[in-house]
Amino acid sequence: MKKEFKTVSLDTMIDKHIGKRGTTKRDAFENELRIDLLGDAIRQARKERNLTQEQLGKLVGVQKAQISKIENSVKNARFETILKVFEALGAKVNFNVEMNNKKLAY
Repeated sequence: MKKEFKTVSLDTMIDKHIGKRGTTKRDAFENELRIDLLGDAIRQARKERNLTQEQLGKLVGVQKAQISKIENSVKNARFETILKVFEALGAKVNFNVEMNNKKLAY
């Protein structure tokens, strides 16, 4: 007897196993995912510029351990430090802010 597998979207699986958009569990999941992506972006930009964590830390004015924490998505990194890291990497940062499903102009 051959089993048939149903194809479902990633959004459907996340809705089923994490929760629907707007739920506390889903919001926490998405926030954690954004933090992970931010850390990965910093790591990738640092490596593309052939910098060690220690060298980047010196450019920013923090210890190597702080760069490591940011790259490994520690949630308590200061926003100011993250912005300094991107500035030291010569990276342009854009933010989108939405409220009630509408983008805020700034």
